[in-house]
Amino acid sequence: MIISSADFGKGFQWGVSTAAYQIEGAYQKDGKGPSIWDQFTSVKGNIQSGHHANNACDFYHRFEQDIDLMRYMGIKNFRLSLAWTRIFPEGRGRVNRKGVEFYHRLFDYCLEMGIEPWVTLYHWDLPYALELKGGWTNRDIIYWFQDYIAFCIKQFGDKVKHWMIMNEPMVFVGAGYFLGVHAPGKKGLGNFLPAVHHATLAQAAGAEAVRAIASHAEIGTTFSCSYIEPYSHRMKDVNAAIKVDALLNRLFIEPTLGLGYPLKELKALNKIEKYVKAGDESNMKVDFDFIGIQNYTREIVKFAPMVPLIRAKLVKARNRGVKTTLMGWEVFPPGIYKMLKKFDAYSDIKKIIVTENGAAFNDTLSMNKVIDESRVNYLKDHIAQVLRAKKDGVKVEGYFVWTFLDNFEWAEGYHPRFGLVYVDFQTQQRIVKSSGLWYKNFLGHNGLAN
Repeated sequence: MIISSADFGKGFQWGVSTAAYQIEGAYQKDGKGPSIWDQFTSVKGNIQSGHHANNACDFYHRFEQDIDLMRYMGIKNFRLSLAWTRIFPEGRGRVNRKGVEFYHRLFDYCLEMGIEPWVTLYHWDLPYALELKGGWTNRDIIYWFQDYIAFCIKQFGDKVKHWMIMNEPMVFVGAGYFLGVHAPGKKGLGNFLPAVHHATLAQAAGAEAVRAIASHAEIGTTFSCSYIEPYSHRMKDVNAAIKVDALLNRLFIEPTLGLGYPLKELKALNKIEKYVKAGDESNMKVDFDFIGIQNYTREIVKFAPMVPLIRAKLVKARNRGVKTTLMGWEVFPPGIYKMLKKFDAYSDIKKIIVTENGAAFNDTLSMNKVIDESRVNYLKDHIAQVLRAKKDGVKVEGYFVWTFLDNFEWAEGYHPRFGLVYVDFQTQQRIVKSSGLWYKNFLGHNGLAN
Protein backbone atom coordinates (compact mmCIF):
# COMPACT_ATOMS: atom_id res chain seq x y z
CA MET A 1 0.00 0.00 0.00
CA ILE A 2 1.19 3.53 -0.79
CA ILE A 3 0.14 6.30 1.57
CA SER A 4 0.85 10.00 1.82
CA SER A 5 0.09 12.65 4.41
CA ALA A 6 -2.74 13.81 2.13
CA ASP A 7 -4.62 10.59 2.95
CA PHE A 8 -5.23 11.92 6.47
CA GLY A 9 -7.09 15.04 5.35
CA LYS A 10 -6.28 18.73 5.41
CA GLY A 11 -6.75 19.36 9.12
CA PHE A 12 -4.47 16.56 10.33
CA GLN A 13 -1.52 17.92 12.35
CA TRP A 14 1.98 16.62 11.58
CA GLY A 15 4.95 17.52 13.72
CA VAL A 16 7.92 16.56 15.87
CA SER A 17 8.31 16.43 19.64
CA THR A 18 11.14 17.40 22.00
CA ALA A 19 11.65 18.27 25.68
CA ALA A 20 13.55 21.15 27.24
CA TYR A 21 15.87 19.14 29.49
CA GLN A 22 16.76 16.77 26.68
CA ILE A 23 17.85 19.41 24.16
CA GLU A 24 18.36 22.87 25.65
CA GLY A 25 21.63 22.48 27.54
CA ALA A 26 22.84 25.80 29.03
CA TYR A 27 21.92 24.32 32.41
CA GLN A 28 23.33 27.24 34.39
CA LYS A 29 23.06 29.92 31.72
CA ASP A 30 21.38 33.29 32.24
CA GLY A 31 20.05 32.61 35.72
CA LYS A 32 18.52 29.14 35.26
CA GLY A 33 18.13 27.25 38.53
CA PRO A 34 18.80 23.53 39.15
CA SER A 35 16.15 20.92 38.40
CA ILE A 36 15.82 17.43 39.86
CA TRP A 37 17.46 16.10 36.69
CA ASP A 38 20.45 18.42 37.08
CA GLN A 39 20.85 16.99 40.58
CA PHE A 40 20.13 13.36 39.63
CA THR A 41 22.62 13.30 36.75
CA SER A 42 25.34 14.70 39.02
CA VAL A 43 25.27 11.53 41.16
CA LYS A 44 27.65 8.82 39.96
CA GLY A 45 25.92 5.67 38.77
CA ASN A 46 22.50 7.16 38.05
CA ILE A 47 22.99 7.61 34.29
CA GLN A 48 24.62 5.26 31.80
CA SER A 49 28.27 6.21 31.14
CA GLY A 50 27.95 9.13 33.55
CA HIS A 51 26.20 11.24 30.93
CA HIS A 52 24.31 14.45 31.73
CA ALA A 53 22.39 17.12 29.83
CA ASN A 54 24.44 20.13 30.86
CA ASN A 55 25.07 20.85 27.18
CA ALA A 56 22.74 18.36 25.44
CA CYS A 57 22.00 19.70 21.91
CA ASP A 58 22.76 23.30 22.93
CA PHE A 59 19.33 24.22 21.59
CA TYR A 60 19.35 27.25 23.92
CA HIS A 61 21.99 28.87 21.70
CA ARG A 62 21.15 27.13 18.39
CA PHE A 63 17.37 27.25 18.25
CA GLU A 64 17.26 29.44 15.14
CA GLN A 65 19.43 26.95 13.24
CA ASP A 66 17.16 24.10 14.35
CA ILE A 67 13.94 25.92 13.49
CA ASP A 68 15.43 26.68 10.06
CA LEU A 69 16.08 22.95 9.68
CA MET A 70 12.48 22.18 10.62
CA ARG A 71 11.28 24.61 8.00
CA TYR A 72 13.50 22.95 5.39
CA MET A 73 11.95 19.59 6.33
CA GLY A 74 8.41 20.95 5.96
CA ILE A 75 7.56 20.50 9.63
CA LYS A 76 4.69 22.82 10.57
CA ASN A 77 4.14 21.84 14.23
CA PHE A 78 6.82 21.74 16.92
CA ARG A 79 6.09 20.23 20.33
CA LEU A 80 8.51 21.50 22.96
CA SER A 81 8.48 22.04 26.70
CA LEU A 82 9.31 24.87 29.07
CA ALA A 83 12.09 24.43 31.62
CA TRP A 84 10.39 25.44 34.87
CA THR A 85 13.68 26.54 36.49
CA ARG A 86 14.61 28.70 33.52
CA ILE A 87 11.55 30.79 34.42
CA PHE A 88 11.47 30.33 38.22
CA PRO A 89 14.96 29.31 39.41
CA GLU A 90 13.63 28.32 42.84
CA GLY A 91 10.35 26.96 41.46
CA ARG A 92 8.30 29.93 42.65
CA GLY A 93 8.71 33.54 43.70
CA ARG A 94 11.58 35.21 41.86
CA VAL A 95 11.17 35.37 38.08
CA ASN A 96 14.20 34.95 35.83
CA ARG A 97 13.55 37.52 33.12
CA LYS A 98 16.29 36.20 30.84
CA GLY A 99 14.61 32.81 30.80
CA VAL A 100 11.27 34.37 29.95
CA GLU A 101 12.91 36.39 27.17
CA PHE A 102 14.45 33.22 25.73
CA TYR A 103 11.05 31.59 25.28
CA HIS A 104 9.62 34.77 23.77
CA ARG A 105 12.44 34.76 21.20
CA LEU A 106 11.89 31.07 20.52
CA PHE A 107 8.14 31.41 19.99
CA ASP A 108 8.59 34.53 17.89
CA TYR A 109 11.03 32.76 15.60
CA CYS A 110 8.81 29.67 15.29
CA LEU A 111 5.89 31.84 14.22
CA GLU A 112 8.07 33.90 11.87
CA MET A 113 9.11 30.64 10.16
CA GLY A 114 5.52 29.41 9.90
CA ILE A 115 5.90 26.76 12.61
CA GLU A 116 3.23 26.37 15.29
CA PRO A 117 4.55 25.79 18.84
CA TRP A 118 2.77 23.11 20.89
CA VAL A 119 3.96 23.58 24.46
CA THR A 120 4.22 21.01 27.25
CA LEU A 121 4.23 22.82 30.58
CA TYR A 122 5.82 20.00 32.58
CA HIS A 123 8.20 17.48 31.03
CA TRP A 124 9.77 16.02 34.20
CA ASP A 125 12.31 18.73 35.17
CA LEU A 126 10.87 19.75 38.55
CA PRO A 127 12.75 22.56 40.32
CA TYR A 128 15.16 21.02 42.80
CA ALA A 129 14.18 23.62 45.39
CA LEU A 130 10.63 22.21 45.34
CA GLU A 131 11.87 18.62 45.56
CA LEU A 132 13.64 19.60 48.78
CA LYS A 133 10.13 20.37 50.09
CA GLY A 134 8.84 16.94 49.06
CA GLY A 135 8.22 17.49 45.35
CA TRP A 136 5.25 15.52 44.07
CA THR A 137 4.74 13.91 47.48
CA ASN A 138 3.86 17.33 48.97
CA ARG A 139 0.24 18.33 48.38
CA ASP A 140 1.30 21.97 48.15
CA ILE A 141 2.74 21.20 44.72
CA ILE A 142 -0.79 21.50 43.32
CA TYR A 143 -0.69 25.23 44.08
CA TRP A 144 2.97 25.70 43.11
CA PHE A 145 2.22 24.07 39.77
CA GLN A 146 -0.93 26.08 39.18
CA ASP A 147 0.91 29.36 39.91
CA TYR A 148 3.74 28.42 37.53
CA ILE A 149 1.26 27.61 34.77
CA ALA A 150 -0.76 30.78 35.28
CA PHE A 151 2.42 32.84 34.88
CA CYS A 152 3.37 31.00 31.67
CA ILE A 153 -0.06 31.46 30.11
CA LYS A 154 -0.07 35.18 30.92
CA GLN A 155 3.38 35.53 29.38
CA PHE A 156 3.05 33.37 26.27
CA GLY A 157 -0.67 32.85 25.75
CA ASP A 158 -0.83 35.26 22.82
CA LYS A 159 1.84 33.25 20.97
CA VAL A 160 0.92 29.67 21.85
CA LYS A 161 -2.46 28.14 20.98
CA HIS A 162 -1.84 24.51 21.98
CA TRP A 163 -0.90 23.61 25.55
CA MET A 164 -0.20 20.24 27.17
CA ILE A 165 -0.26 20.23 30.95
CA MET A 166 1.98 17.22 31.63
CA ASN A 167 4.11 14.66 29.89
CA GLU A 168 3.46 11.04 30.86
CA PRO A 169 2.63 11.27 34.56
CA MET A 170 2.78 7.48 34.92
CA VAL A 171 6.42 7.53 33.84
CA PHE A 172 7.70 10.43 35.93
CA VAL A 173 5.83 9.23 39.00
CA GLY A 174 6.53 5.51 38.51
CA ALA A 175 10.19 5.79 37.53
CA GLY A 176 10.96 8.72 39.83
CA TYR A 177 8.90 8.01 42.95
CA PHE A 178 8.50 4.21 42.97
CA LEU A 179 11.39 2.54 41.13
CA GLY A 180 13.92 5.31 41.75
CA VAL A 181 15.54 4.95 38.31
CA HIS A 182 14.62 8.50 37.23
CA ALA A 183 14.88 11.78 39.10
CA PRO A 184 14.46 12.37 41.98
CA GLY A 185 15.35 8.72 42.69
CA LYS A 186 12.73 7.97 45.35
CA LYS A 187 11.30 4.50 45.92
CA GLY A 188 8.34 2.69 47.41
CA LEU A 189 4.58 3.00 47.75
CA GLY A 190 4.93 5.68 50.42
CA ASN A 191 6.31 8.02 47.77
CA PHE A 192 4.43 6.66 44.77
CA LEU A 193 0.86 6.93 46.06
CA PRO A 194 0.90 10.59 47.18
CA ALA A 195 2.81 11.51 44.02
CA VAL A 196 0.13 9.83 41.87
CA HIS A 197 -2.68 11.66 43.59
CA HIS A 198 -1.00 15.05 43.67
CA ALA A 199 0.03 14.80 40.00
CA THR A 200 -3.57 13.95 39.08
CA LEU A 201 -4.92 16.94 41.01
CA ALA A 202 -2.18 19.24 39.71
CA GLN A 203 -2.95 18.24 36.13
CA ALA A 204 -6.56 19.33 36.62
CA ALA A 205 -5.60 22.50 38.49
CA GLY A 206 -3.14 23.38 35.72
CA ALA A 207 -5.79 22.94 33.04
CA GLU A 208 -8.14 25.14 35.04
CA ALA A 209 -5.46 27.85 35.19
CA VAL A 210 -4.98 27.76 31.42
CA ARG A 211 -8.73 27.91 30.75
CA ALA A 212 -9.23 30.82 33.14
CA ILE A 213 -6.62 32.96 31.40
CA ALA A 214 -6.74 31.81 27.77
CA SER A 215 -10.28 30.69 26.99
CA HIS A 216 -9.35 30.41 23.29
CA ALA A 217 -6.49 27.97 23.90
CA GLU A 218 -6.63 24.30 23.00
CA ILE A 219 -5.71 22.36 26.13
CA GLY A 220 -4.57 18.78 26.42
CA THR A 221 -2.22 16.49 28.31
CA THR A 222 -0.22 13.41 27.34
CA PHE A 223 -0.21 9.80 28.51
CA SER A 224 2.25 6.99 27.93
CA CYS A 225 0.60 3.76 26.84
CA SER A 226 1.61 0.28 25.78
CA TYR A 227 -0.60 -2.43 24.32
CA ILE A 228 -0.77 -5.22 26.91
CA GLU A 229 -1.31 -8.89 26.14
CA PRO A 230 -1.15 -11.97 28.43
CA TYR A 231 1.66 -14.47 27.97
CA SER A 232 -0.87 -17.29 27.67
CA HIS A 233 -4.62 -17.97 27.90
CA ARG A 234 -4.22 -19.18 31.49
CA MET A 235 -6.45 -17.12 33.77
CA LYS A 236 -3.47 -16.24 35.98
CA ASP A 237 -1.70 -14.62 33.03
CA VAL A 238 -4.90 -12.97 31.80
CA ASN A 239 -5.55 -11.45 35.24
CA ALA A 240 -1.92 -10.34 35.49
CA ALA A 241 -2.27 -8.53 32.16
CA ILE A 242 -5.46 -6.81 33.33
CA LYS A 243 -3.59 -5.49 36.38
CA VAL A 244 -0.64 -4.22 34.36
CA ASP A 245 -2.99 -2.57 31.87
CA ALA A 246 -4.78 -0.80 34.73
CA LEU A 247 -1.45 0.40 36.14
CA LEU A 248 0.24 1.52 32.92
CA ASN A 249 -2.71 2.63 30.78
CA ARG A 250 -5.63 3.52 33.05
CA LEU A 251 -4.25 4.91 36.33
CA PHE A 252 -4.14 8.54 35.16
CA ILE A 253 -6.60 8.79 32.29
CA GLU A 254 -9.60 7.44 34.19
CA PRO A 255 -9.62 9.88 37.12
CA THR A 256 -9.14 12.64 34.54
CA LEU A 257 -12.37 11.49 32.90
CA GLY A 258 -14.25 11.37 36.21
CA LEU A 259 -14.07 7.57 36.48
CA GLY A 260 -11.83 7.45 39.55
CA TYR A 261 -8.74 5.32 40.03
CA PRO A 262 -8.99 1.71 38.74
CA LEU A 263 -8.67 0.28 42.24
CA LYS A 264 -10.92 -2.71 41.54
CA GLU A 265 -8.13 -4.13 39.39
CA LEU A 266 -5.37 -2.60 41.52
CA LYS A 267 -6.32 -3.49 45.07
CA ALA A 268 -2.71 -3.01 46.14
CA LEU A 269 -3.16 0.72 45.56
CA ASN A 270 -6.16 1.11 47.87
CA LYS A 271 -3.92 2.93 50.34
CA ILE A 272 -4.05 5.93 48.01
CA GLU A 273 -7.35 6.77 49.70
CA LYS A 274 -5.45 8.10 52.74
CA TYR A 275 -4.27 10.98 50.54
CA VAL A 276 -7.72 11.74 49.08
CA LYS A 277 -9.55 14.66 50.71
CA ALA A 278 -13.15 15.76 50.43
CA GLY A 279 -13.85 17.15 46.97
CA ASP A 280 -10.77 15.62 45.37
CA GLU A 281 -12.64 13.20 43.12
CA SER A 282 -14.53 15.98 41.36
CA ASN A 283 -11.38 18.12 41.26
CA MET A 284 -9.49 15.41 39.36
CA LYS A 285 -11.80 15.58 36.37
CA VAL A 286 -10.81 17.72 33.38
CA ASP A 287 -12.65 18.56 30.18
CA PHE A 288 -9.61 18.44 27.88
CA ASP A 289 -9.86 19.53 24.25
CA PHE A 290 -7.53 16.69 23.30
CA ILE A 291 -5.57 13.82 24.78
CA GLY A 292 -2.05 13.04 23.64
CA ILE A 293 -1.05 9.38 23.52
CA GLN A 294 2.57 8.24 23.39
CA ASN A 295 3.11 4.71 22.19
CA TYR A 296 6.28 2.84 21.30
CA THR A 297 5.68 -0.87 21.86
CA ARG A 298 3.56 -3.62 23.35
CA GLU A 299 4.21 -5.62 26.50
CA ILE A 300 3.59 -9.31 27.18
CA VAL A 301 2.64 -10.00 30.80
CA LYS A 302 3.02 -13.16 32.86
CA PHE A 303 1.76 -14.12 36.31
CA ALA A 304 4.60 -13.79 38.82
CA PRO A 305 3.64 -14.82 42.39
CA MET A 306 6.88 -13.46 43.89
CA VAL A 307 6.42 -9.92 42.56
CA PRO A 308 4.90 -7.77 45.31
CA LEU A 309 1.68 -5.77 44.87
CA ILE A 310 0.63 -6.85 41.37
CA ARG A 311 2.00 -10.43 41.09
CA ALA A 312 2.85 -9.85 37.46
CA LYS A 313 5.94 -9.24 35.36
CA LEU A 314 6.79 -8.19 31.82
CA VAL A 315 8.31 -10.84 29.56
CA LYS A 316 11.23 -9.06 27.94
CA ALA A 317 11.07 -8.73 24.17
CA ARG A 318 14.58 -10.12 23.72
CA ASN A 319 13.42 -13.34 25.37
CA ARG A 320 10.53 -13.67 22.93
CA GLY A 321 12.54 -13.72 19.71
CA VAL A 322 10.86 -10.63 18.25
CA LYS A 323 12.30 -7.62 16.44
CA THR A 324 13.36 -4.90 18.89
CA THR A 325 14.67 -1.35 18.96
CA LEU A 326 17.89 -0.27 20.67
CA MET A 327 15.84 0.27 23.83
CA GLY A 328 14.92 -3.42 23.85
CA TRP A 329 11.31 -2.62 22.97
CA GLU A 330 9.38 -4.83 20.58
CA VAL A 331 8.60 -3.34 17.18
CA PHE A 332 4.84 -3.90 17.03
CA PRO A 333 3.03 -1.40 14.77
CA PRO A 334 -0.50 -2.75 15.45
CA GLY A 335 0.01 -1.65 19.07
CA ILE A 336 -0.55 2.00 18.21
CA TYR A 337 -3.79 1.08 16.43
CA LYS A 338 -4.92 -0.89 19.49
CA MET A 339 -4.15 2.00 21.85
CA LEU A 340 -5.90 4.56 19.66
CA LYS A 341 -8.99 2.33 19.69
CA LYS A 342 -8.71 1.86 23.46
CA PHE A 343 -8.55 5.59 24.22
CA ASP A 344 -11.19 6.42 21.63
CA ALA A 345 -13.58 4.08 23.46
CA TYR A 346 -13.73 6.58 26.35
CA SER A 347 -16.79 8.63 25.43
CA ASP A 348 -15.55 11.89 26.96
CA ILE A 349 -12.35 12.08 24.91
CA LYS A 350 -12.99 14.64 22.18
CA LYS A 351 -9.83 14.28 20.12
CA ILE A 352 -6.61 12.28 20.16
CA ILE A 353 -3.18 13.42 19.02
CA VAL A 354 -0.29 10.96 18.81
CA THR A 355 2.13 13.27 20.61
CA GLU A 356 5.04 10.79 20.54
CA ASN A 357 5.99 7.78 18.44
CA GLY A 358 9.43 6.80 17.25
CA ALA A 359 12.36 4.46 17.72
CA ALA A 360 16.05 4.24 18.56
CA PHE A 361 18.29 2.10 16.35
CA ASN A 362 22.03 1.72 15.79
CA ASP A 363 22.55 4.80 13.64
CA THR A 364 25.90 4.94 11.89
CA LEU A 365 27.41 8.10 10.47
CA SER A 366 29.27 7.35 7.22
CA MET A 367 30.46 9.90 4.64
CA ASN A 368 28.42 12.59 6.37
CA LYS A 369 25.21 10.56 6.01
CA VAL A 370 23.03 8.43 8.29
CA ILE A 371 21.09 5.75 6.45
CA ASP A 372 18.51 4.58 9.00
CA GLU A 373 16.13 2.38 7.04
CA SER A 374 14.96 0.63 10.21
CA ARG A 375 13.55 3.93 11.47
CA VAL A 376 12.01 4.75 8.09
CA ASN A 377 10.22 1.39 8.13
CA TYR A 378 9.16 1.85 11.76
CA LEU A 379 7.60 5.24 10.97
CA LYS A 380 5.92 4.02 7.78
CA ASP A 381 4.38 1.03 9.54
CA HIS A 382 3.15 3.01 12.55
CA ILE A 383 1.76 5.87 10.47
CA ALA A 384 -0.12 3.27 8.39
CA GLN A 385 -1.69 1.97 11.61
CA VAL A 386 -2.71 5.51 12.58
CA LEU A 387 -4.40 5.86 9.19
CA ARG A 388 -6.11 2.51 9.76
CA ALA A 389 -7.50 3.83 13.05
CA LYS A 390 -8.62 7.07 11.44
CA LYS A 391 -10.45 5.17 8.70
CA ASP A 392 -12.14 3.11 11.43
CA GLY A 393 -13.59 6.31 12.87
CA VAL A 394 -11.11 6.94 15.67
CA LYS A 395 -10.90 10.66 16.53
CA VAL A 396 -7.17 10.89 15.84
CA GLU A 397 -6.16 14.25 14.39
CA GLY A 398 -2.38 14.48 14.65
CA TYR A 399 0.93 12.64 14.72
CA PHE A 400 4.25 13.89 16.16
CA VAL A 401 7.51 11.97 15.74
CA TRP A 402 9.72 11.44 18.76
CA THR A 403 12.05 13.07 18.16
CA PHE A 404 13.47 15.87 16.04
CA LEU A 405 17.08 15.78 17.28
CA ASP A 406 19.12 13.00 18.82
CA ASN A 407 19.17 14.00 22.47
CA PHE A 408 19.73 13.06 26.11
CA GLU A 409 17.54 10.02 26.76
CA TRP A 410 17.23 10.14 30.55
CA ALA A 411 18.79 7.15 32.36
CA GLU A 412 20.22 5.83 29.07
CA GLY A 413 22.20 9.00 28.41
CA TYR A 414 23.16 9.67 24.80
CA HIS A 415 23.40 6.03 23.68
CA PRO A 416 19.91 5.63 22.14
CA ARG A 417 19.36 7.96 19.20
CA PHE A 418 15.70 8.63 18.38
CA GLY A 419 16.18 11.68 16.16
CA LEU A 420 15.25 12.41 12.58
CA VAL A 421 18.35 14.59 12.74
CA TYR A 422 21.74 13.24 13.80
CA VAL A 423 23.64 15.31 16.37
CA ASP A 424 27.39 15.11 16.88
CA PHE A 425 27.45 15.99 20.58
CA GLN A 426 31.12 17.02 20.43
CA THR A 427 30.78 19.53 17.57
CA GLN A 428 26.98 20.07 17.64
CA GLN A 429 26.85 19.42 13.89
CA ARG A 430 23.36 18.48 12.62
CA ILE A 431 22.83 15.97 9.77
CA VAL A 432 19.36 15.08 8.53
CA LYS A 433 19.09 11.28 8.51
CA SER A 434 17.41 9.33 5.73
CA SER A 435 14.37 9.09 8.05
CA GLY A 436 14.28 12.88 8.25
CA LEU A 437 14.41 13.11 4.46
CA TRP A 438 11.67 10.49 4.23
CA TYR A 439 9.49 12.51 6.62
CA LYS A 440 10.21 15.66 4.59
CA ASN A 441 9.02 13.94 1.42
CA PHE A 442 6.04 12.40 3.19
CA LEU A 443 4.89 15.79 4.44
CA GLY A 444 5.29 17.06 0.89
CA HIS A 445 2.52 14.62 -0.15
CA ASN A 446 4.84 12.42 -2.19
CA GLY A 447 3.31 8.93 -2.03
CA LEU A 448 5.72 6.39 -0.53
CA ALA A 449 5.49 2.62 -0.29
CA ASN A 450 4.40 1.45 3.15
